[in-house]
Amino acid sequence: MIGCGRIAQRFAEGIKALPDAALAAVYSRRAENVAAFVAEHGGAPFDNVEALLASDVDAVYIATLPDSHAAYCIAAFRAGKHVLCEKPAAVNLKQLDEVLAVAKETGLLFMEGMKPPFYPLYQKLKKHLLTDPIGKIGYVRAGSSVADIDPRHPNFSYDLIGGSLMQIGIYEAFLAIDWVGKTEAVQAMGRFNGTQLDMFSVFQTMHQDGGYAQLYAGFDAHGKGDALICGTLGNVTIHKNWWNPAKSTIHYLDGRVVELDEPFTAGGLNYEIAHFCELIKTGQKESSIISHEISRQMIAMIDEARRQVGLIYPGE
Repeated sequence: MIGCGRIAQRFAEGIKALPDAALAAVYSRRAENVAAFVAEHGGAPFDNVEALLASDVDAVYIATLPDSHAAYCIAAFRAGKHVLCEKPAAVNLKQLDEVLAVAKETGLLFMEGMKPPFYPLYQKLKKHLLTDPIGKIGYVRAGSSVADIDPRHPNFSYDLIGGSLMQIGIYEAFLAIDWVGKTEAVQAMGRFNGTQLDMFSVFQTMHQDGGYAQLYAGFDAHGKGDALICGTLGNVTIHKNWWNPAKSTIHYLDGRVVELDEPFTAGGLNYEIAHFCELIKTGQKESSIISHEISRQMIAMIDEARRQVGLIYPGE
């Protein structure tokens, strides 16, 4: 593991739930953070990333902030390690394509850490709709706005690639693409704080198969956090928080209502980790659920939304 922040804590809890995987090595820029993390979760501490990448591990989970994702991904590939990288996997599409090129060159597995589709509820919902569909899906509405985050949180750091579109909107991008396909057009608006970051953004998308999505992400309003998926024969509500899904309700045009309830365990990242480990065992180079192309489409959507709201990061 590279990075010891909040998502790393959840990842460590998730991997403990898996009988055939273990956290073997940990690195972060601050030695005191590594020591505390290892004391709680195990693994060998490393004081430099080169030594960790030279160690006998199968794969690396990159849990840092997005500013360093691409560099760590490429370094891991060059060291012969498979990579699971926290979302968003890169700052922009150009950078992601550089990562994917090295993954292809080295023949190693790369997957972006986009957790929702691996939850039991999400998978149960998909399976249910195969035999009892809601027809052609033409509209998705989803979003999250969290107004009580500590202002010292990295989400508010311009240099670390914060802002609502990158930190929250990437989830909504996944949901829209997963249900209505590749994006054809984006319209976006956003309001900023005094540190060059979007505090609340709304973006709507048109998709190649004729579907639409209306999405929002923010830090200065208290949003509901559910998702709505509409088809010609019914609609699905994934109840809050939709990105950690546990309950959904399906309303059919004929009046039927189906409730799905599927609690998750161990914080929820265990399902994503299990999928990634299975890909390693079976010699896969990418996930069929979060494919390289899905990752490309997600960041491309956010790139265009950022362009329209006027959010440009250092080095772009």
